[in-house]
Parts: sequence; structure tokens; C-alpha cells
Amino acid sequence: MPVNCGSSCEEAPLGLAEPLCEPALGGVLATGRKLHFPASSRLQNYRARKSEREPPSLPLPPADRETRDMWGRSAWRLLRSESPGGRRVSAPRGRFSLALRRDFFTTTTKESHDIRRVDITPLEQRKLTFDTHALVQDLETHGFDKAQAETIVSALTTLSNVSLDTIYKEMVTQAQQEITVQQLMAHLDSIRKDMVILEKSEFANLRADNEKMKSELEQVKQQLINETSRIRADNKLDINLERSRVTDMFTDQEKKLMEATTEFTKKDTITNSIISETSNKIDTEIASLKTLMESNKLETIRYLAASVFTCLAIALGFYRFWK
Repeated sequence: MPVNCGSSCEEAPLGLAEPLCEPALGGVLATGRKLHFPASSRLQNYRARKSEREPPSLPLPPADRETRDMWGRSAWRLLRSESPGGRRVSAPRGRFSLALRRDFFTTTTKESHDIRRVDITPLEQRKLTFDTHALVQDLETHGFDKAQAETIVSALTTLSNVSLDTIYKEMVTQAQQEITVQQLMAHLDSIRKDMVILEKSEFANLRADNEKMKSELEQVKQQLINETSRIRADNKLDINLERSRVTDMFTDQEKKLMEATTEFTKKDTITNSIISETSNKIDTEIASLKTLMESNKLETIRYLAASVFTCLAIALGFYRFWK
């Protein structure tokens, strides 16, 4: 019995020949667009070789409908999960390459190692939804001859087949739904196994690499600490030596300054004493010169007075003589 969910469908990587619809993988899984699980070319080759070595096996569906619905909802939540880049993400099986170990997803592709073709019922095996013989007889009773009635019934049959083809393009049968669910469950089991293997192998390698990097970082940190301590000690020693040298230089300069000050004071005292002696000598010489000048002045005045009186006496003598 074909069923339809009536909701919009989105593309997701599953790799089925018939499209699957979105909301009810567990209960009602109708068709919408094709879904494909991501797989790179190396993973495809590995899976092809593995499928050639091992016979394909399809897991049985869950026993009751409730469990099957729960599994279907879990599968759809896994398919609906998106990566940060906006792609549908699911872990492919097989050994991961370096790029896959970093990103954990690949681009979508239509090939997979366990794809099963799900085709609709062939045209010759379909059952008509009405009795053609009874319709031919009914048309003959209403005035049509046998050829016309068969032509009309043939046209109705063609229209019915076209309508069924259109319906089959939009819907899926119950058997096809069960096959699709089983394929999905098989793929989910393989994903779960691959995740376990990845956690045991790749994650262990990542942990080992992280531990190695952590130990290397600790060594680098210890080396940096030792180098910093050594540089700090060297700088402290250089600073102390420079401080001692500056202190000694300052002491020497201060000592030289004190010596220069003492010498200057001594020379200043000597200079002052010499100046005092010179001043005393000058004063003495000035006093003696003043005394000499006074004595010379008195002598000069005396000689002048004598000269004047002599001249007067001569003048009086001549005056008396002439008179």
C-alpha cells in the first residue's frame, strides 16, 4: 500500500535508488529526494574489496513496531545533524585518511558498498483497480459496440497506469519502506562500529599525540624557565657590578673633590696672607712717601721764602742805591 507523508523533503546522503522523505523513518518512511552517506574514493574502494571478501548481510528489523519507530527516529536525528559548514555529516566506515581524521566528513556521493536497488512494481505485474470486463459489458449495454468499449477501457487503463506511475514517483510501498529501514539500520550499525573503531584507534593516537605535545611543551616551558632564571641572574650580577663600579667612581670623584677643595682653601689662605702682606707694605710705602712729601714741601717753602726775602733785599738795595 503506497503511503505519503505529505511534508517537504530534503536531500541527505543515504545512497538509495528510490528517494526517501523526511520525518518518519521508523513509522512511515515515504519518498522525497535521494539520500547518500558520504564516502571518499579510498573508502569506496576499501568497502568494495571488503564486500567482495564478505557476503552481504542485512540485519533483521526490530521485533515490534514501537522499537522500530524508536530506531527510525534515532536514525533520522543522526541524518538531520549538520556540520559547521552546513553539510550532512555521518561517519563512513573503513580507515580514515589524514583529511578525514581532521574534518570527520566528506562530500556526498551516490555510490556505497551496501546499496540495494528498490524498484517499483513493473507495469505488467500491476493489478488494475477496476474490472475491465464488467466495464466493457456496461458500455455495450449503453450503446457502444465491442471495439469502442474495449478502446475506452484501454484508454482508461492507460490513464490509470499513468496515474499509478505518478503516484509511485511520490510514494513508497510498505515492503519498500521495510527494505529502506533495514538498509538504514545496517548503515547505522556500520557507523556505530566505525565510531567505536575510530574512538579506539584514531582517538587513542590523538591522545598519544596530545600527551607527547604536552610533554614537549612542558620541556620547552622548563627550558624557558631555566633560561629566564639564568638571564635574570646574569642581569642581576651585571647590575650589581655596575652599581659597585658607579659607587666606587662616585667615591673617587668625591675624594678628588675634597682634595681639590682642601687645596683651593689652602691656596686661598696663602693668597690672602700674601695680599695682606702686600697691602701692609703698600700702606707703609705710602706713609713713608707722604712723610717724604711733607718734608720736601717744607724744604721747598723755606727755600722759596728765603729766595723771596733775598730778592726783596736786593731790590731795596738797588732802590736805595739809585735814589
